[in-house]
Amino acid sequence: MLPFPVTLAQPILLSESHFASRGSLLPARNPSPRWISFNFNNVPAFNLNTVHAGFPQLLCPDMLVGLDRPSVLFSYPCKGNNIVDSSKPFWYGLSVRDAMNEPKSLQEAIIYFSNPDNCVAYITARRWRNSVTCPGCGSHKVKFNPKRRTWQCSTHHAKREFSVKVGTVMEDSAISLDKWLTAMWMVANCKNGVSSWEIHRALRITQKSAWFMLQRLRLALQTNSTVKLGGSGSEVEVDETFIGGKARNMHAGETRRRKINATGTGGKDAVLGLLERGGKVRASVVPNRRRAALHGEINKHVEPGSAVYTDDFMSYLGLPDHFAHSFVDHAERYVHGKVHTNGLENFWSLLKRGLKGTYISVEPFHLFRYVDEQAWRYNNRATKENPMNDSDRFDLAVSQIVGKRLTFAEVTGKVGETAEPF
Repeated sequence: MLPFPVTLAQPILLSESHFASRGSLLPARNPSPRWISFNFNNVPAFNLNTVHAGFPQLLCPDMLVGLDRPSVLFSYPCKGNNIVDSSKPFWYGLSVRDAMNEPKSLQEAIIYFSNPDNCVAYITARRWRNSVTCPGCGSHKVKFNPKRRTWQCSTHHAKREFSVKVGTVMEDSAISLDKWLTAMWMVANCKNGVSSWEIHRALRITQKSAWFMLQRLRLALQTNSTVKLGGSGSEVEVDETFIGGKARNMHAGETRRRKINATGTGGKDAVLGLLERGGKVRASVVPNRRRAALHGEINKHVEPGSAVYTDDFMSYLGLPDHFAHSFVDHAERYVHGKVHTNGLENFWSLLKRGLKGTYISVEPFHLFRYVDEQAWRYNNRATKENPMNDSDRFDLAVSQIVGKRLTFAEVTGKVGETAEPF
């Protein structure tokens, strides 16, 4: 018996054994093979946060047993003895937080997403908040095909049939949704990242496919926020670092080793980071460490009136007067009152731990993707002010997959430019 009272409104009785008196729902010992649908208009003691999506989720009563909340709200036109007699789309409301037994760990996620219907339902509830719309024309008049798990737009145009992958980073991918979502869970929650070889072994796909999958997931994690950091009374740390190989790990005859030994920073790529204390971090690959490049990034990402803390590097001198600039000389000390860059040093350690320990070697052409990946995890880490868990980070990552596309020709540099050359 269900652990909560249920009020039924206009139930469609396919089997009388599924119902009991006084408005309680009882599962049959030998359930009918026919599907049944309910319209829960009133569920006492529960506040349902419903999100509408436009495809049918047909549940047998036995499938509802064990849920902490009622999981579906149906409303449909019926033309015959069975709801599948209707050719119109069925609408259901899904309680995202309260009703679904959503996964809270990687083990639960693998089990939960092994059901293709769960994959489609999870992504649909986060992609279309009100109702399913056609990615091609934006029409809400769509019909769901449960056998193919696709929708068809009522408007006649090219590519009128679409799935949840269309218009996302997963578009035109033959890899199943359960593998995509498992990989996304690992990317969002593994602190030091996850390599393509590990995805290849864990999901039983080729390493080439795993590498391309991870590059597309990194695109999904990019936020490209235009909101500036800091503000009046806020403190922003600014620092730069270099990403590249070490000379002692290279062969003695390599030209690149001689370049690195010659200048200390030759053959490496500069990354500039900006961290608002108590807030977010921004990091980007810069062409050089000259004053024009660094000042341009600071003006672009930091709100006027902010207190800016840097080291004593010469390129930081001469910042505009609307910044309260202070610096600390690392030759003498690393902390001088509130003036330090230790917060960014923490982020650099996490970034380099992933690059050196997990990814081993990263091409400069793709470096910005790995920087954005680590910045996203850092900004969504668990803090006292923002106690996120693995499920929350995964939920946020899934909500960011829409409207982003990366082809293999683009990621390999054969078509277009995905990053500024440096």
